[in-house]
Amino acid sequence: MISPFYQSLKTNIIIHVFKTNINTESDVNIIKELLSSNPIIIQWSIDLEDIDKVLRIEATKNLSKKDIIEKVKYTGFYCEELE
Repeated sequence: MISPFYQSLKTNIIIHVFKTNINTESDVNIIKELLSSNPIIIQWSIDLEDIDKVLRIEATKNLSKKDIIEKVKYTGFYCEELE
């Protein structure tokens, strides 16, 4: 059984999934600085073995997909929402 506190926290989380061109561990380190410094992001991961180099972000609903895409593109990487 999940406590009411954690249940309410879980309902405030949204998962964003993006296609990127992040290919190497050094690319991941660049993105790490960007994503880890954002307090709204709870957890994130990049699947380097997937053909789409999937970036998965768990965040509060306050973080928009557009903001993520703009910030990733600002660092020089491609980023597009996967549906």
